[in-house]
Amino acid sequence: MAGQMVEFASNGGTSRGYLANAASGRGPGVIVIQEWWGLVDHIKDVADRFAREGFTALAPDLYHGETTTAPDEAGRLMMALNIDQAAKDLRGAVDYLLAQPSTSGGKVGAIGFCMGGQLALYAATVSPDQVGAVANFYGIHPSVQLDLTKLKAPVMGAFAEKDGFVTPQAAADLESQIKQHGQQADFKVYPGMDHGFFNDTRKEVYNEAAAKDAWDRTLRLFRQQLG
Repeated sequence: MAGQMVEFASNGGTSRGYLANAASGRGPGVIVIQEWWGLVDHIKDVADRFAREGFTALAPDLYHGETTTAPDEAGRLMMALNIDQAAKDLRGAVDYLLAQPSTSGGKVGAIGFCMGGQLALYAATVSPDQVGAVANFYGIHPSVQLDLTKLKAPVMGAFAEKDGFVTPQAAADLESQIKQHGQQADFKVYPGMDHGFFNDTRKEVYNEAAAKDAWDRTLRLFRQQLG
């Protein structure tokens, strides 16, 4: 890992996250939001990948130190997440990232996977003037209610045909709702793929070709919108 753990203010308290500074020295900021497993090495690696591409990335630890590899425990942690506290942590992460000398521009991108995909879109509604682009990878969290009237950012979506959590129809409905509220949405359902296909530590669902395509689409969006 090339980055480091940092602390940032979160509505009177503090939270932690993994910060990876742009390899080029300075670049647009990106918030990287965890899957239901927590802030595991895979998410830190995604932040490092952004750093190598010229972005400064921060992955906030929304579980405050807890991680797991067991699906049942991951589900419990996801459902136990305090959404109001998560909103405070996300706002704090955005403010901290924008204040870094290694971050350029006045807006950040938000990307998330599984639970984090929904939270990336949520972050764009709770910090609409600071989040300039969203990449939602098969996002789901039943307790997150989105107020899309506050959304000001274009959204890229990457979804899976065989996803039992977020069906292609659910993805299509979300894309339609975003467009109805006047924002750009570019959603793609990857044929034959399963939920989690971007996670290269989960060989049972990972697909290199689909993951690369979704990654390239994300980089294009963030470079277009964030500079």
